[in-house]
Amino acid sequence: MLEVEYISLLVQTFCGISAILFMFVATFSRSEKAELLVQNIIFTTLLLAAASLWWLSLAGGSLWGSNYLPRPLSIVCIVLAIAARMNIKGENVSFGANPHSIGRTVEEE
Repeated sequence: MLEVEYISLLVQTFCGISAILFMFVATFSRSEKAELLVQNIIFTTLLLAAASLWWLSLAGGSLWGSNYLPRPLSIVCIVLAIAARMNIKGENVSFGANPHSIGRTVEEE
């Protein structure tokens, strides 16, 4: 069985990779293939991070000095993984008033 320190390092690696890719997903969205690839990588690393966090909790380890934190963070990773798979490019998901379209409507009238 792996030592708790190695599991913690594994968790931090998966979370770090997914966080960096999540920050740069807009850069990769210039190409549909690159965006889909990055979304799949983020999805996979977040699920691996969630599994590693759960494993860390079962191994009796702690994250940032708390042994309570790994399990709720694993649920957050799963939610973020699902969000990473959502491709909403170009769709209005809020269905609210868009300030740009309001300005165009006023100019057209």
